[in-house]
Amino acid sequence: MTREEPEARPSEARLRLLRTATRIFYTEGIHSVGVDRIIAEAKVTRATFYRHFPSKDDLILAYLREVQQMERGMVDEALAANRSPVDPLLAIAGSIAQNIQSPGFRGCAFLNAAAEYPDANHPVHQELMAHRQWFLDTITMLMAQVDKETADPAARHFVMLRDGAMAAGCLADPTMVSETFLSGVEGLLRINAQRQSAESAQ
Repeated sequence: MTREEPEARPSEARLRLLRTATRIFYTEGIHSVGVDRIIAEAKVTRATFYRHFPSKDDLILAYLREVQQMERGMVDEALAANRSPVDPLLAIAGSIAQNIQSPGFRGCAFLNAAAEYPDANHPVHQELMAHRQWFLDTITMLMAQVDKETADPAARHFVMLRDGAMAAGCLADPTMVSETFLSGVEGLLRINAQRQSAESAQ
């Protein structure tokens, strides 16, 4: 029992640090937030911080992976429904629209991080680009079930609609942005589904 307690305490501290950093990084930006503030708000010692995160960059990467895990969970839920080809895509779009309308929405965490870390060789930039590639690959796979021939451009179109909506969602009326985004996705899916139907009829 006593051997397990020292392991439980660092785990709790790490979670507190990560939750604090996630909240502040998302709402205020990454560069503007120092390690000292995170340590203070998470109520841990400096030694505890560096035991879990050797550097601020390690904490930033953990933050992005936390957001990534949430987004992957949302996509997994859509895929688990196992319905018609367009349904998972509509479900993903619906979750994105819901996120845009949620309290405290401040845009896409990955696009925000990309603006702060433009250097393609930086680990933070590489982490966010890997996530974006995963999302594009996932949408391409789903679009291929609607129309294999147009899957690549249709997926890029979907991602661009998503990026635009995430950027506009904190600058304009989020309800209007969400409705515009969903309308665009529905139109994209309708065009590609009709194309697939026409090709199958030939």
